[in-house]
Amino acid sequence: MSAFRQTNVCMVEPVAFGFNAETAVTNRFQHPDDGLDAAAAARAEARNLATALRDAGIAVALAADTAQPPKPDAVFPNNWVSFHADGSVVLYPMHSPLRRAERREAVIDLARTQLGFIEQRRIDLTGEEERGRFLEGTGSLVLDHSSRVAYACRSPRTDESLVREWSRLLDYEPVLFDATTPDGMPVYHTNVVLWIGERLAGAGLVWVAPQQRQMLRDRLAAGGRREVIELSAAQLLAFAGNMLELGDGRGHRHLVMSAASATSLDPAQHALMREAAVQPLVAAVPTIERLGGGSVRCMLAEVPVTATGIA
Repeated sequence: MSAFRQTNVCMVEPVAFGFNAETAVTNRFQHPDDGLDAAAAARAEARNLATALRDAGIAVALAADTAQPPKPDAVFPNNWVSFHADGSVVLYPMHSPLRRAERREAVIDLARTQLGFIEQRRIDLTGEEERGRFLEGTGSLVLDHSSRVAYACRSPRTDESLVREWSRLLDYEPVLFDATTPDGMPVYHTNVVLWIGERLAGAGLVWVAPQQRQMLRDRLAAGGRREVIELSAAQLLAFAGNMLELGDGRGHRHLVMSAASATSLDPAQHALMREAAVQPLVAAVPTIERLGGGSVRCMLAEVPVTATGIA
């Protein structure tokens, strides 16, 4: 496995954040607005996360959202764009028509100007929306960069044929599986049940189809090189499946997580993080979690330093 892969991030500071009834049809993590000033609260949460990342030595390009058209989920840019170490930029087909306005060239430009990303090719999959096929970025795909494996759980937002096409284009091996919430609904995004770091992975195997659990555990373990932390149903509902490991370029790895997910972890799981020399980076994002149905990982579009002019 490669050590201390340095990655910076692109984020979006939302303007019109709020509960999106359109996405809630497939997202069991969302809960309706309770009357609070959600937009102001979400902006503060995004800014605080950006500050925590910068304090840890991770560069952040924080793009400003636009007021029109209103984009209640703009705080989750990783669903519509991904940046790759070979200079590829991928644009993704979104399940919710309301979310398609989030795709803005200005956000990609900010990754270039502030993080030095050098784009070598553009892969635009957005035309698949007309054919009813969807793939929502690194929400649908959880990537093991070291082994070049793309994990994806099938859902209305994650089309199996598109996972395979994406994997062919980016030279990854696709590993597909099925996961459902307790009421039998397909898990909307892979990155709420799975995260992968250099020496640790977190997996909500309790929601994975029983006949696929051992296969998934074995693949994540990468031949014994990675410890797999099994996450309980309660931990998944606290977004413990929605974490992201980032290297800061100084030999440190940070596991970015929300305050809710950090609190849900038990002492043995925290001990495994210490043994793996990964430092928790914790930010409170309760408004974004409750109304948006996503957490800190969903807020971060990774921008690999290996494809940039930043040393």
